Amino acid sequence: MTKDRPIPTEPGILAFHKRCQDFYPADAVDASIQQQRAWYDALCAEFDAPSPEGLTRQDEAVGGRIPVRRYQPAEIATQTRIFYIHGGGFVVGSLDSHDAICAEIARAAKAELVSIDYRLAPEHVWPAAFDDCFEVLRWLLADGRPLVVAGDSAGGNLAAGMVLKAKAEAINGIVGQVLIYPGLGGDLVSGSYEEMAEAPGLTSADVAYYRDVLKASADNVFAHPLKAADFSGLPPAYITAAHFDPLRDDAALYAQRLIAAGVNVTYRDEPQMIHAWLRARHMSEGARDGFGRLCRGVSELVGTL
Repeated sequence: MTKDRPIPTEPGILAFHKRCQDFYPADAVDASIQQQRAWYDALCAEFDAPSPEGLTRQDEAVGGRIPVRRYQPAEIATQTRIFYIHGGGFVVGSLDSHDAICAEIARAAKAELVSIDYRLAPEHVWPAAFDDCFEVLRWLLADGRPLVVAGDSAGGNLAAGMVLKAKAEAINGIVGQVLIYPGLGGDLVSGSYEEMAEAPGLTSADVAYYRDVLKASADNVFAHPLKAADFSGLPPAYITAAHFDPLRDDAALYAQRLIAAGVNVTYRDEPQMIHAWLRARHMSEGARDGFGRLCRGVSELVGTL
């Protein structure tokens, strides 16, 4: 670890970061949106993985306009479904970018999983992505089956916001929330935002940029879940953070506030991980272990463990 730029020491995660740099440079936020998406697509393809045996996919459109992908693993052991919301700073990402991750989570949890291709900024600013996700949430809950809402990074933000809005509107059926290195509206200047301001994979300046692009009101608790006043009555949570990530304290503070409100929470600070470590699960020992713990956490929430 250096004084100015804290970095992990695990060889696998360092090799992962090096491969990421080759596809998605650290200054990518200064490029055009089209270029950022091209880099991101190339990055995701680089870390693709074989599909689990027997798993099937079905693409459809909710309300005739919101693309979703349904994953059916070879073995389904629960009626509870998983609603997965991808990350990408609200600017990049798609059904394909997180396809392998969704497939492996569905297989591990022995549960049907549905992912969403929500509208992206800057073409569609707040609340477009949130509205898309909430429409799909209502669609999934309409048949009475329980639901676990999950997401990574920007998707973790959307997942937490979905759960808060569902509570505010007395919508039942969400039995768990899974937040993976989520951005939840921290202050950008203290704690991990200061300590990990130049962390590999994501900087505090990157986070500020993505917030600016999204254009969500600073006092909107659904966009900034840490600003919520009441966390009581929310569903149990599995929250995992990357230690070398400016978003680390968002996850930790959210877990603390849920616990203080009486919510059952499992919290993990993955000690050698950087932002987006899910993609490193097949090349980093720490990411492999973290992903295994994540899958067990999801399995407990859907009732298959």
